[in-house]
Amino acid sequence: MNFDKDLDARGLNCPLPILRAKKALGEIQSGQVLRVIATDPGSVKDFAAFCKQTGHALLSQSQSDKEFTFFMQKK
Repeated sequence: MNFDKDLDARGLNCPLPILRAKKALGEIQSGQVLRVIATDPGSVKDFAAFCKQTGHALLSQSQSDKEFTFFMQKK
């Protein structure tokens, strides 16, 4: 999937991946896509809740080994 900004949140625990993603989303334009790579297992629930609360679209999420990848589109 194509993305406009990349955020490496590996090694960070809650709430840092969400806080860094919020900051990164503030740096891109509406409609652009942010890719986040995280290792915190709680980030799956956190990003789903974050997108629901803020209105950003969670385009996809996947897991490979112990890494989670999220694609979010800014509203």
